[in-house]
Amino acid sequence: MWLVWLPRPGLGIVLHQVDLGRGNDVDQVENYAGAVPPSNRQRPEGPPRLRAMATTNDLKNGMVLNIDKQLWSVVEFQHVKPGKGPAFVRTKLKNVESNKTVDKTFNAGTKVETATVDRRTMQYLYNDGTSYVFMDVQSYEQLEVPPEIVGNAAHFMLENQEAVVATNEGRVLFIELPASVELLVAFTEPGVAGDSATGRTKPATLETGHEIQVPLFVTQGEKIKVDTRDSSYMGRVKS
Repeated sequence: MWLVWLPRPGLGIVLHQVDLGRGNDVDQVENYAGAVPPSNRQRPEGPPRLRAMATTNDLKNGMVLNIDKQLWSVVEFQHVKPGKGPAFVRTKLKNVESNKTVDKTFNAGTKVETATVDRRTMQYLYNDGTSYVFMDVQSYEQLEVPPEIVGNAAHFMLENQEAVVATNEGRVLFIELPASVELLVAFTEPGVAGDSATGRTKPATLETGHEIQVPLFVTQGEKIKVDTRDSSYMGRVKS
C-alpha cells in the first residue's frame, strides 16, 4: 500500500491511498483544510543557544558578564573572606554601552553568565556625517559605527589610525583606544616668561578638535601625549 499526498482545489491536501494488492484507489481528505505534507511541515528549531557560564571565582579584569540582559565589563574585583560569614567577591562593573559604573557584590562561587566579545583591530577611515567608518585591516570589510557607540573615543581618533572594535553577536559594543595617544596642539594661547614654574593650566585645542587643559608652557604646533581615559595632559613628545 502506498500513501501519496495530492493537492485538490477546495479540499486542501488529499491523502491518496493506493492499494497495490487490490488494485483500487481511495482518496481520504485530511481533517483540516490546507494540511501540509510531512516533508513540508515546519521542523522543530535546533537546540537553544547554550549560555557560557562561569563562577565568581573565575572573574578577571576585562571579562564581560551578561547580567539582566545587559553587558557589564569587570573593572575591578576582590575576593573577601571575613572572619565570620561566607566569603564573597566585591566587584566594580562598567556597562559596555552606557559606560555607567556600579559596585556589585557576589557570594563566592555564584554562577554568572559570560558574554563572548570579539575584539578586532580596525582602521578608522572617516566620518561621513552620520557615522564613523572603520575597515578591518585583514578582510577589508567596512563597518559603520554610530556616534553614540564611538563615544569619547572620537576625541582622539585621526583618519587612518587603528583602533579596536569590540562586538558581541555582530553588534558593536564600543571602540577601544590605547591608554594614551600623541596629538598635535592645533591652537593654544602663547605662554609668557616664567610659565613653567607656575603650575597653572590653559585650554588647548588638539588636531582632532577636542579641547583639553595643558600647562602654560605648551605652545601651538607641539606634539603632546594625552590620556584617552580622562583627557589629561601627560607630557611633551620629544622629536
